[in-house]
Amino acid sequence: MIIERPKYIEQLMNARGNGLVKIVTGIRRCGKSFLLSTLFVDELKKAGTGEDNIMFVNMDNIRSRKYRNPETLLDAVESFCQRSNTMHYVIIDEVQMVDDFVELLNSLLHIPNLDVYVTGSNSKFLSTDIATEFRGRSFEIHLWPLSFAECLPAFKGGSAEAWAYYKIYGGLPALIPMTDEERESYLRQLATTVYLRDIVERYNVENTAEMRELMRVLASSVGSLTNATNIANTFKSKKRLSLSDNTIGKYIKYLEESFLLERCVRYDIRGKQYIGAQAKYYYQDIGIRNATLSFRQSDDGHVMENVVYNELRARGFSVDVGNVIVRPQGEPRQTLEVDFVANKGGQRYYVQSAYQMLSDEKMIQEKRSLLHINDSFKKILLTMDHQHVRHDENGIVTMGLMHFLSDKNSLEA
Repeated sequence: MIIERPKYIEQLMNARGNGLVKIVTGIRRCGKSFLLSTLFVDELKKAGTGEDNIMFVNMDNIRSRKYRNPETLLDAVESFCQRSNTMHYVIIDEVQMVDDFVELLNSLLHIPNLDVYVTGSNSKFLSTDIATEFRGRSFEIHLWPLSFAECLPAFKGGSAEAWAYYKIYGGLPALIPMTDEERESYLRQLATTVYLRDIVERYNVENTAEMRELMRVLASSVGSLTNATNIANTFKSKKRLSLSDNTIGKYIKYLEESFLLERCVRYDIRGKQYIGAQAKYYYQDIGIRNATLSFRQSDDGHVMENVVYNELRARGFSVDVGNVIVRPQGEPRQTLEVDFVANKGGQRYYVQSAYQMLSDEKMIQEKRSLLHINDSFKKILLTMDHQHVRHDENGIVTMGLMHFLSDKNSLEA
């Protein structure tokens, strides 16, 4: 089945004719090529663009080998645009395979009736670099793996069946029609071969075993504060491997630049400042995280937290870990944590992720940090135990995870 991705199509359509190179970035296999070659092309046609005005070049195809010469590709595009004075659209998939592609794209920007769209990600030139090369001349759209809501129509059993799938296998589109055995094999190959090879080749990483182990450590510690020093100590004490703090810091940066994971830093809500060197790390796809651990850690709370983080990021929020410092009378100062502080423009939401509320004491514990925030921004507690939305006397909203993930406007409840 074709899974529609209307949010990204809307961004692409709104960016038409803005004079910039549109760059679609994202983790390997998240659907960048399909988004442009099929969904976007179909939308252009619906909007009245003729098929003769759309040119798609897949540089990963052997039939496109001649176009890896930038002058040959430039000649072909110029000839394509000379057919008429109307707007023409060129989509170049895996643009980094073109020699001197920076100069090529600069040249394409000078063609007045041309709109340019590209993707690119491999071990030689990842998508983050492409966006960096064209800062000020590019418009980046970051494509996340399928969200829970995007996967939901593929499951006849509804949200329960979809969640049972999503919490294990994540959102890479190719997985949905596969069997469970095929899904695990596919994800293991991506996690332990494709992604790792990209990083090792691109950065000339010599310590392949250590890099693989670092990916496992970060996958295992999702939702926990850590830093390079903590991880180095873990290596020394448990893994019998030795890497310096600086090397671990570099390796983590490589993983971030490859879109495998993101760093979520601590923010002092009352002091309104970022604090400390520790941070949390979340995998951009929960299936890749699980495959990195060989599907051996079924920790639903941490999986839920990672999924919530990804959902907030995919909705366009910047996300931090919130800290609230309290001083109970006659007791030492305490630091309470809010899982996520989500900001977008003038919007802010405080979001707490708690898999189950097994007792009233647990509910009080999870709400405690939210109760010590004195501003007027909405405070939300997400849990698997609730199916609907409930407001308490303190203004805290308790919301079921399925409702949050299924409704793009759920934060407004």
